[in-house]
Amino acid sequence: MNRSARHAAILELLADSGRVEVEDIVAQLGVSPATARRDLDALAERQLLSRTHGGAVAHSVAYDLPLRYKRSQHADAKDAIARAASGMVPRGATVGICGGTTTTALAEALTMRADVQEASAEPGLTMVTNSVNIAMGLAPREQIKTVLTGGVLHPRSYEAVGNFADAVLNAMTLDFAFIGVVGIDPVLGATGHDEREAVVNRAMATRAQTAVIVADSSKIGERAFAVIGGPELFHTVITDSGATVEQVSSLEAAGYRVIVAE
Repeated sequence: MNRSARHAAILELLADSGRVEVEDIVAQLGVSPATARRDLDALAERQLLSRTHGGAVAHSVAYDLPLRYKRSQHADAKDAIARAASGMVPRGATVGICGGTTTTALAEALTMRADVQEASAEPGLTMVTNSVNIAMGLAPREQIKTVLTGGVLHPRSYEAVGNFADAVLNAMTLDFAFIGVVGIDPVLGATGHDEREAVVNRAMATRAQTAVIVADSSKIGERAFAVIGGPELFHTVITDSGATVEQVSSLEAAGYRVIVAE
């Protein structure tokens, strides 16, 4: 197994559990401990993981997040949604992603994919975001092209909003847009607390071939102040297994395709 293949395999091991030990790499890949340590050091230099004594842990952007992100609830559900959303995205796609706790989990899931990290003349993914903390987490990833929309920074969410963000989004096309929401009501559609963020989220979804709402089951049936859009804009809702049959049926009846992430 060559060096590039080993690195991809190590990232896959890390994605499974969030940490990996030298002895795990030795057992799984059949390499020497010295080779395993060199590979971990090389990946750490590329900021694809963080070294620990005897191994490594997944490189997290948590230290960059606004305080409200660190208090995130339903973490397991958000991780499940992130994995399901990541599975929709082929290598080489152009992906729009707004700020939020679920979308931050998705950004991490995408960056940990071995196929995305494969060395190539073309980027493994092109990621377009108005979220400063997500952009900071993506920036060290050599195989990901990161586009930050620009705009006026919202101090509560670390998201860029306003006419500058809209102008950049209106000048591009996206394969996918993943939008986190405060509420998803079958009648009213997706909503958020802030009207400026809602405008940017709607612009991002409009520019995408496939626009997806990512929302844990606690958001279903909830409403917030600013309307983002309904099934005329969003093709799919990805939620978690906490969603009831009635909740899923109500969204499907409204015209959404619903994916329940296990």
